Amino acid sequence: MIKRSLKIVFEYPSKLPVIKYGGTERILFWFMRELVKIGHKVTLIGHPQSDVEQHGIALVKNYSEDSDWRRLIPSNTDIVTLFYSSKLKIDHPLLVIFGTNGVAGETFHPNTVFVSKKNAALHGSKAYVYHGLPLEEYPFKRKPSKKWSNFFFLAKAKWSVKNLDNCLRACKEAGKNLDVAGGSRWHGPPSLFFNRFVRYHGMLPQHKKIPLMEKMDAFLWPVRWHEPFGIAVIEAYSQGLPVICSPYGSCPELVNEKTGIICRNYAEFLAAISRKENDFDSEYIRFYLEENFNARKMALEYLRLYEKILRGETINPTPPKTTSKTLWDLDLLPF
Repeated sequence: MIKRSLKIVFEYPSKLPVIKYGGTERILFWFMRELVKIGHKVTLIGHPQSDVEQHGIALVKNYSEDSDWRRLIPSNTDIVTLFYSSKLKIDHPLLVIFGTNGVAGETFHPNTVFVSKKNAALHGSKAYVYHGLPLEEYPFKRKPSKKWSNFFFLAKAKWSVKNLDNCLRACKEAGKNLDVAGGSRWHGPPSLFFNRFVRYHGMLPQHKKIPLMEKMDAFLWPVRWHEPFGIAVIEAYSQGLPVICSPYGSCPELVNEKTGIICRNYAEFLAAISRKENDFDSEYIRFYLEENFNARKMALEYLRLYEKILRGETINPTPPKTTSKTLWDLDLLPF
């Protein structure tokens, strides 16, 4: 492991930290903050209104998004980190973290890291690091109850790949309650959208989301695309919630028989929701999160990759490339 303090530069155009939901932005901010805690010098080239300096992160304000931000990289930088794919030539060692799905034939920098084993495989790579939460921001209260009546959905409601439709339908058929956070714009049948079992909360900041999750019995995640990671899954784990999910993307890597139920189709999904009681151990689920998906572990994994790059090696022997047809199309995976 690297012994000296590294000078690590990140570039990201949006204001950090985000107030409400923003998966990539939150992971980026937590990662930078954790690197500072470990003892590294972190600089963000970013939005002038970013509020990161109080966390020990130096801010180089980029007042013009149209300008070439590379001119703002300090000359003594050890390594640059991007949270998006870029064809720009960087005159410093570079690590790229790619946390979504590419389009058919898209190629990536050799030092690209993905966010799950499946996410990496879909792009012809074996390099991945799981996301992690800052545990201090996710306090946990044990759930001794065996209740199985209140379910939670956290994602963009209007994005069909997140499959709110089947969550609404199953909870209505089973007579179970569903709380929806992450937006309320949805274009499905009104009979599903407006029913007495559903409550909509829109986009929630952290201080409102955690108390709501504490009241839930399980989290629904029947995605119909190859979800690269699913931060919402480990957020659910932080509150001891089991996850009922589809078999796609990273789901089989994140969910096992002690932390949730993987459903291959709607019938299995409805059966899982219709169960009479909760036989999952909330303390074990929280322990599983703490052991596998914490921000410190995430930062240490990336530091090992920094070390490899700084030795002159590349993360991937050949540049990763999207291995299937576009993963962004509107053809939903079967469920």
